[in-house]
Amino acid sequence: MKQLLMLLAGLLFSLNALAAIETWQFDSAVQEQQYRELTASLRCPKCQNNSIADSNAMIAADMRLKVYQLLKQGQDKHQITQYMIDRYGNFVTYQPPVTPSTLILWAGPLLFIIAGALVIFLRSRRQPDADEQLNAGDQQRLDALLKDHRKSS
Repeated sequence: MKQLLMLLAGLLFSLNALAAIETWQFDSAVQEQQYRELTASLRCPKCQNNSIADSNAMIAADMRLKVYQLLKQGQDKHQITQYMIDRYGNFVTYQPPVTPSTLILWAGPLLFIIAGALVIFLRSRRQPDADEQLNAGDQQRLDALLKDHRKSS
């Protein structure tokens, strides 16, 4: 009975050995290096902050397989990246291109800084309005208050 329990425990704890480990056979070291660079430069659509090389998501595994297949077919890095962009959109790359739809994202922060600097500049050059200037009676009261404050200090 004790041996049966030990056998079941051993089988239970050895299930991790069945986890898939990707092993690819490359034609050359250059091709393997291209694979590593490509999988590190493509973003996982599910994880969004990990590359497909670092992600354990199923879609990342599918993308790694597709990169491997395309490399084996003889396609270069640009063609493979373009294939992934066509399939998953510009988000799949860490350096999305400047397009009309992304222009506001690229230029937005600069436009806000320029607009803020312009507002500050124009407000500093503005002359006070007539409503903001003190009339003679208010000026005399202010002078009296300041004089009293100076005497008490």
